[in-house]
Amino acid sequence: MKKRTAYCFVVFCAITIGYLSKRSTADLDATPRITVTYNELSNVKWFSDNVMNYSTLLLEDENGILYVGARGAIFSLNSSDISQRSRRTIHWEVNADETKACQDKGRNNQTECFNHIRLVQRFNETHLYVCGTHAFSPLCCYIDVKTFVLPATFEDGKEKCPYDPVIGYTGLIIDGGLYTASRYGFHSVPDIRRNIVPPALKTEASPRHWLMDAEFVTSALIQESLSTALGDDDKIYYFFNENIMEETSEFLDKTKVARVARVCKSDIGGKKILQKKWTSFLKARLFCSSPYYETLKSVYTMDMGNWEATIFYAAFIFQWGNMKISSVCRYSLSDIQKVFEGPYMEYQDSSRKWTKYNGEVPKPRPGSCITNEFRSSDYNSSWDLPNNVLDFVKLHPLVSEVVKPIGDQQLLTKKNMIYTHIAVDRVTALDKEQYDVLFLGTDNGWIHKAVVINQKVHIIEEIQVFKTPQAVENVVISKAQNSLYIGTESGVLQIPLSGCNQYSSCYDCILARNPYCGWDGSTCREPLTHQDWVQMTQDMQNGNRGCLNGTYEVPPMKKVRTILKGDDVLLQCDLRSNLAKPQWFVNGSDPLDSGDSHLRVGIDGLLITDALLEHSGEYSCYSEENGLDAIVTSYNVSVLLELPKGKIYSESTPIVQLPTAAPQASSKLEFVYISIITILGGLCLVLSIVLVFISCQKKRKGKYSTTNSRKNAVELQTVSSNFKDKSEEMNNYSDGCLQIIPGEAPTCPPSKLNPPPPPPPPPLPSEFTNGISTLPNMLRKMNGNSYMLLRQNDEASSPLYNSFTEELSKILEKRKHTQLVEKLDESSV
Repeated sequence: MKKRTAYCFVVFCAITIGYLSKRSTADLDATPRITVTYNELSNVKWFSDNVMNYSTLLLEDENGILYVGARGAIFSLNSSDISQRSRRTIHWEVNADETKACQDKGRNNQTECFNHIRLVQRFNETHLYVCGTHAFSPLCCYIDVKTFVLPATFEDGKEKCPYDPVIGYTGLIIDGGLYTASRYGFHSVPDIRRNIVPPALKTEASPRHWLMDAEFVTSALIQESLSTALGDDDKIYYFFNENIMEETSEFLDKTKVARVARVCKSDIGGKKILQKKWTSFLKARLFCSSPYYETLKSVYTMDMGNWEATIFYAAFIFQWGNMKISSVCRYSLSDIQKVFEGPYMEYQDSSRKWTKYNGEVPKPRPGSCITNEFRSSDYNSSWDLPNNVLDFVKLHPLVSEVVKPIGDQQLLTKKNMIYTHIAVDRVTALDKEQYDVLFLGTDNGWIHKAVVINQKVHIIEEIQVFKTPQAVENVVISKAQNSLYIGTESGVLQIPLSGCNQYSSCYDCILARNPYCGWDGSTCREPLTHQDWVQMTQDMQNGNRGCLNGTYEVPPMKKVRTILKGDDVLLQCDLRSNLAKPQWFVNGSDPLDSGDSHLRVGIDGLLITDALLEHSGEYSCYSEENGLDAIVTSYNVSVLLELPKGKIYSESTPIVQLPTAAPQASSKLEFVYISIITILGGLCLVLSIVLVFISCQKKRKGKYSTTNSRKNAVELQTVSSNFKDKSEEMNNYSDGCLQIIPGEAPTCPPSKLNPPPPPPPPPLPSEFTNGISTLPNMLRKMNGNSYMLLRQNDEASSPLYNSFTEELSKILEKRKHTQLVEKLDESSV
């Protein structure tokens, strides 16, 4: 069994790697060009109330309203500024009895026994249609958009809304009919349904399940009846994940695969067979980058103005053990239509698996919508379809061909990242070409903004939109407000689509390849007027043209570094772009000597170790990206043999701590160290005096007594460390240790001899320049900026003590003579 599992795993990995290896290494893990942290965000607007789960968003751009469905509340926000207090709110919560009934069903009172708003759709010009889970007893209602108050009457939502607040769900209102897909009922049975407009329809549950433990993602209406000579019908496409049906094995048991299904809007079910069931239901497999263990997370429908040119962008997650990879693919509607017109699959009872059907297909074609061809044969509705056609539909819901992405390859692949939601905006750039900009929400509160250029994706930037990591649950684009709305558990965020203010120079603006932004000669901004379209600079195709001639870049201010020979210094070079590489030049145009062991180039700058006199000069750091070199910073470095006269040595020099350099004591801690040593010395002195005083009381037999008014006294007696010299009478003791013996003892007059003077305390350090020159060997660095006393030796003459003192003295002596430069902006080491 183990060998079989291992073999299957090897085969699976080989197949998966084979599919992924079709792309280049860079494409398999795209890197965002720049990183925008939460503190760098600007023009951000935030909305949050005393509720949670702001995941249901409905944008009405023409009305300037963003409707938000949350837990126990519905909000109407001003889409131009969602933070304005002019919002309207409907509180729709459950009462105590409803909460108790939910708990009696065994549901979680912390998450499930609330009214989570799962559907907010425009029903007509005057009303919205809203559904909520309502503590595992779904309800729906009509809300007047003018009064925006909760109505007095509600509809049963058990056939329209899921019970569970987190289960997959999608819903659309089309011509007054509600088309939803979810796992309905208390037992969560997956289904695609139509309600409100009769007749109500659902999917077939027997003899073969049309939906195998399906989890729905989204749905889309494609108006295929417009501008067609076929007299075709509008169709609703559903995207979901379900258990694999085509193949059966232990290795693929309960493996989820992505699907796309469709139904016809005018379907009314069969007359005798498939009564109140879809007669037009067909589904196909959706493939992106891996044949197995690839599940769909989000789909966005690009309306191109012509339904035949419709494109679907889909985000997938491939996960095996600890490995997780997100992929983005796009599909054309024409490719999906061709797959639905292809051969069918059928279930073989003998082999208990689905295989390709090679038999005769009845006419008219099963699963098709009613067209002019059907009407010419007197099939004017699905009620008129022959029984053999309906029987075939009932047993053959799956087609055999797989829907592949455009170009047979994924657009984007990102390792160790889970994309939870995708939204796409089509932008006309300055070259008058249209580019699709992808906004990808992650499971940890980031947005990746990417642009599709020549069948490839360039990630413009990654934006940390939430300080506290949380999953992005919804993303909506507003062209009218030039805004992106992001819904999460804690609230709704509104940010600009463009983000042009992130680019400070012409090079930065051009290299970004952001279709929203262009360089006007002084700033990077959005083109607003016709004159802007003519004069502004942008290069979407190459990302490196427009700044080479006639563009003046302000050179950075030179920084000064002055050090002594043998010292180390770090010349920092912070690159804004994650795609750029640092290039260092000396004295204008000379490249660094690659054979010089004193020079080390890292991601944070240039480190000069054990500097020599010939290392003096001008060092310039350039950012090299996509064939462009832009200066980032410049340094004047001076290496001296000794300190110039007339300098004030007591001035402290700021210190930059290198990643590999030894930590240095702060001057503010000197007083603490001196105090600790003084206190320890004083304690040693006091203890020495006490011990000497007690030793003076030693009697001839080695017995000392302390008397009081009680009969029992405490007798102190010396005890030898060598027990062989111990006699029964305990009269002779060779050392100065003390033993406590209960009993009485005669008092003894104190000795007339004066006690010997106590030993002198250890000498204090003679100087404290740039730190402490001598410290005990038991001081250890803790947490980077403080010391802890671990152990105190009795003898100050310990060789460890001396070696540590000498070594530390050498280090601090070197620091004492470090050149001090006035107005240093960074430190020398």
